[in-house]
Amino acid sequence: MTARTDDVRTTRPLYGCMGLGGTWDDEPYTAADIAHAEAAVEAALDIGITAFDHADIYRRGKAESVFGEVLARAPGLRERVVLQTKCGIRQADGGLPSMYDLRAKTIVRRVEESLTRLRTDVVDVLLLHRPDPLTGPEEIAQALSSLHGQGLVRSFGVSNMSAAQIEALRARLDVPLVADQLEMSLARRDWVESGVLVNTEAAAGNGFPHGTVEYCRTHGIQLQAWGALAQGRYTGGQDTPTARLVAALADRKGTTPETILLWWLQRHPARIAPVIGTSRPERIRACRDAVRHAPDLTHEEWYDLWITARGGPLP
Repeated sequence: MTARTDDVRTTRPLYGCMGLGGTWDDEPYTAADIAHAEAAVEAALDIGITAFDHADIYRRGKAESVFGEVLARAPGLRERVVLQTKCGIRQADGGLPSMYDLRAKTIVRRVEESLTRLRTDVVDVLLLHRPDPLTGPEEIAQALSSLHGQGLVRSFGVSNMSAAQIEALRARLDVPLVADQLEMSLARRDWVESGVLVNTEAAAGNGFPHGTVEYCRTHGIQLQAWGALAQGRYTGGQDTPTARLVAALADRKGTTPETILLWWLQRHPARIAPVIGTSRPERIRACRDAVRHAPDLTHEEWYDLWITARGGPLP
């Protein structure tokens, strides 16, 4: 079966490749790093994941490079998967400071470099990693249209952007935006609470860009949740009210705590697609039911998880 770019418009989880490639410095990746990546990719494929999320800065490009090694060693795999990567963050290097950089020439160069590292001739989905306050949407749109016209990128999206920022870009693009990747989890709940704190004093303390979830739903833009497993804070046997509830629900439903966390996101009508970021094969496989089955959480169970995690009553 050939994977389609449309796969990223569903609630099916993506595999996030930030943990692949060895260290976060300029040390070369090793044979052990390639084997580690192969094991993670195999685990993701085994449970039915076909979309893989990258960024040009992950492990200073080494995450993409080891994934390219995996593709080279598995004939036919490229045609079975969706490759998504990001650009727009430049790490400090050679005396230059860290910065966000979405200038047209930078976007094009970064995509060309990602294609080389990934050993492919096309990126299925390119996300703009962070907003760059010094680059206008007109210039960004020009670069994206050029990449699309050359056949180097099939689809585009954004990451960590608000509804207003997305609209400013959409208004100037001749191709659709298909995704917005944001931090969303049972631990990071401001995206939920933004929608229920309207007309309350507590709304002033919520930093999530209000209306972004609704905007993406209206315009068919998939919400992708990075940090979906909440960095393991509820699934490692911790003795907290939320961890105990997650474990109890998993036991009751014959599944894993990881699945419960992903179902909590997928159960939302915005049809959120979680990004699974762990590089441990056993933990990747623990997410199997979130890939293969519809979320098995009742209205009441979803609320119970939310209220328990927030540690207080409904807002």
